[in-house]
Amino acid sequence: MKRILLSIAVIFGTCAFAQEKKSDSTKTKNIEGVTITKQVFKKQSDRLVYDVASSPIAKGNTTFDILKQTPLLSSTDDKTLKIAGKNNVLIYINGRKSNMDAESLAQFLKNTPAENIQKIEVITVPGSEYQVESSDGIINIVLKKKMSDGLNGNMRFSNTQGKYNGSQASFSANYRKDKLGISASLSGGENIEAQTYTLKNSSDSSSNESTGDIDDPNKNIGGYLNIDYQLNDKSNLALSWNTWANKSYNSTVNLFNTIIAPQKEPKYTWSKNKEDARSYNNSLNLNYELKTDSLGSKLNVNASYLNYKKFQYINNMTYNSNINREVLGKSTQLIQDLPQVINNFSGMVDYIQKFKNDLTISVGGNYNKTKTDNDTKNDTFVFGPPPVFDPKPNHFVYDENIYGFYITAEKKFSDKFSGKLGARYEITNSIGTSDNPPSDAEALKRIERNYNNFLPYLSLNYAINDKNNISYSFSSRMRRPSFWELNPVRNKLTDDNYTQNNPFVKAASNYNQELMYMYKNSYFVVLNHSYIKDAITQVPLQGYPKHPNDVVEKNLALRYIRTNFGDKQEMSAMVGIQKTFFKQYWTTNFSIGVQHNRNNGSLDIDPTTGDRFVDQKGNPLTYVNNINSTSILIQTNNTIRLDKAKTWFLGVNFFYIDKQQIELGMLRGLSSLDLSIKKNWNDWTFALNVNDVLRTNIVVIDDYQANGNYNYVHQNQYRRDLTVSLTYNFGNKKLKKVRDIEGASDSIKSRTR
Repeated sequence: MKRILLSIAVIFGTCAFAQEKKSDSTKTKNIEGVTITKQVFKKQSDRLVYDVASSPIAKGNTTFDILKQTPLLSSTDDKTLKIAGKNNVLIYINGRKSNMDAESLAQFLKNTPAENIQKIEVITVPGSEYQVESSDGIINIVLKKKMSDGLNGNMRFSNTQGKYNGSQASFSANYRKDKLGISASLSGGENIEAQTYTLKNSSDSSSNESTGDIDDPNKNIGGYLNIDYQLNDKSNLALSWNTWANKSYNSTVNLFNTIIAPQKEPKYTWSKNKEDARSYNNSLNLNYELKTDSLGSKLNVNASYLNYKKFQYINNMTYNSNINREVLGKSTQLIQDLPQVINNFSGMVDYIQKFKNDLTISVGGNYNKTKTDNDTKNDTFVFGPPPVFDPKPNHFVYDENIYGFYITAEKKFSDKFSGKLGARYEITNSIGTSDNPPSDAEALKRIERNYNNFLPYLSLNYAINDKNNISYSFSSRMRRPSFWELNPVRNKLTDDNYTQNNPFVKAASNYNQELMYMYKNSYFVVLNHSYIKDAITQVPLQGYPKHPNDVVEKNLALRYIRTNFGDKQEMSAMVGIQKTFFKQYWTTNFSIGVQHNRNNGSLDIDPTTGDRFVDQKGNPLTYVNNINSTSILIQTNNTIRLDKAKTWFLGVNFFYIDKQQIELGMLRGLSSLDLSIKKNWNDWTFALNVNDVLRTNIVVIDDYQANGNYNYVHQNQYRRDLTVSLTYNFGNKKLKKVRDIEGASDSIKSRTR
């Protein structure tokens, strides 16, 4: 039910202009008459570095707060982070990807004091050494080192009131003694994700409208355990275990449907769907690190196992009704049993060789073997007369093997000029088989894919002088489909409205270019161009389905098809500022920019069934999106210190996204005003947050086709809510953190979500 409609990823950029005063982007200390000035922000060859330890706003904040104050980073939901508006951002800690799931990671960042952080690195265009799923950027958090042994940790409790009430609690602890380090966390909570939908589609004089609510209760618990042991001065061994479980029982959909067709009485029905689902995600990673010289050269070896299980039972009921919305008799029933089991074995080897002439060579490879098992059952009942029972089981098994190799060379030619050149080569072999495919999808019996990808990378950085820096990056990446996208099941919303996954979806290719200019390490200008080939998205096909045997269905239908939909270009220009004013009382991250989207795609057939869509006269209908759009984008995050003692803080955050063309149509403008107040008292932090104060963060999409088709989506996810939180930090605040290790299966894990 969570994927029963569509997942709308709003891509927006951020940028800004600002008045120029005496630069506060540096922190000045007077030591016995000697003035030492240290840069807070600086640009390196392939990344932007924010020196948190020298920042005037670090004290009293959390890691998440600091991340939102970092140039090019933003958050529109106070849960996820974006780099220049890009959504698929990966979080690394000490150069290794965090093994925590998204929810646990958000809590970890919100509960980790900023005083523990040395610096934050923002990699907008990832290099060849990073696996291809990291196409939209990486945030690397570098923790402080040379800290004493001991125990520390924190506890956090929060309660959120939106349409429904939700709560969450977490506990984490870190222990270090000599060569042994242990880090552990446990968190859990419950909430109800509420949505209200209005869906409209029409063709000729026929129309179909569905309105109603979706309520999705969730209970979850999870955590992680990291054990790091220093074998000797040159080598370390680490074991990491992550786990997460989610239970979503009695999730409901209640939609009232109105169907209008020529020369027929309007038809009214109720779609009342109920879903019980639960999922489990466990991963185990073993890491060995060997330092090979005093310059920093090292060998890294990882071996991982990932097990993911999800079980869904859905009861889709359709009832006859009338204009007064009274429930009459049963019409149809669809019972779906949709289990999915994923097993992955992964290995990864990286070697970094550093030379005295400021040259670094990195080579490595990875191997992933994944098997997904989807033994689905679809039983349809039609309550006559005469009654009809139509069972359609389908056992779909997908096997995938990925081999990856890379090499990069990074060179500092002078104090002003540096560059990085690399390439990655990936081999993908996959086979999808179906023991009992639907009769209208015989092509699903065996789907074999073998393809290779060569992915070059280039990054150049030039420091013109102490105040001006310019850099250029080019990267070619891939986006493989998630495993749930490949499972050929239909997620039914109403009798005539459903989503269709697609095992024929292939990997999309991404080509990114970025030109960045920074002035005084506070002001920046970013020009970006992205070209996406075979973009993976959902496409609405509507009309009267015409099967390969030329039989045409009588009812107007709408199917959201997961597929590769042509090519897409995104171009953006942004200017921004990250600066502190008024003796560190006001810190702002403000940006404004413009984004231009070019879409070029068309679809006229359901690739899983071969169905085409026609109008009442039998004329073929093709969904086309070749519309361009230009949008204004604004993002600002502000922290205002309210007292001299630095204990009270006011937060004012705002974003605005102008209307823009996406794959499903024209997305209307979005905005949100978020306010917060925080009090630091010894080891306690009290906070109050109000999100979407003006209730303007509501998704509305319109789509008009030249053939007369119209599609409309109104999605209210009740973003306005109030959260009260309490955090307590205990123990030795100077504790050395356990190494966070990137699991060999991390790129695979991201495809389970």
